[in-house]
Amino acid sequence: MGRAAVMRGSVPLRDTGRAMSENLDLVRSILAAHERGDYGSAGWADPDVEFVMVGGPDPGVWKGRAAMAKAWGNALSAFAELHSEIDEVRELDDERVLTLGSFGGTGKASGIGVLEGWMNGAGLYQVRDGQVIRVVLYSDRARALADLGLKE
Repeated sequence: MGRAAVMRGSVPLRDTGRAMSENLDLVRSILAAHERGDYGSAGWADPDVEFVMVGGPDPGVWKGRAAMAKAWGNALSAFAELHSEIDEVRELDDERVLTLGSFGGTGKASGIGVLEGWMNGAGLYQVRDGQVIRVVLYSDRARALADLGLKE
């Protein structure tokens, strides 16, 4: 898979600095596993995690680890090869971590590049008590930033 260049967010640490740092570390560990091609581990997720895919070929909302694994597996199964690069990781507040990155791949059925060039996407991880309670994956970075009221 692609390389991950994870950068420290620009949000200053407040009284919740320790929790925020732990949340950032947790999300970084998830991203590192994904960069190694390890999508099978979900111990980081709350048993009732909400998994949301915004845009892309199969948008939807799923509840629970098993449903998240099935939805993510279905999304990944369309690709013979998928590459991603994390450009930035931002701590938004004491629960939310935003990832900005790019991805592209080759379709399994066609064998051709299904994404012309790289697409810019984003992920939003909400962490509570050391577990991710919500993951929102955006295939369009601009939409993620607009939804969150942020600018790049």
